[in-house]
Amino acid sequence: MMFRPGTGEIVLIVVVLLLLFGAKRIPDLARSVGQALHMFRKGMKEEFPDTENDEEDSGNGDNTNGNS
Repeated sequence: MMFRPGTGEIVLIVVVLLLLFGAKRIPDLARSVGQALHMFRKGMKEEFPDTENDEEDSGNGDNTNGNS
């Protein structure tokens, strides 16, 4: 079962973040997290550039499993 935070949980998380980091540091923190995610996704695309093409090529309709 996947955890899906409701409004109360989100408010609690925001309050805790404000108490821990302060209002001035939260935008910098969010920016650095966003940059890290961007770099991670870019690295994944460079590491596995043709995974989408392999999936498209596998469904070409050619029946080569030996059944005639």
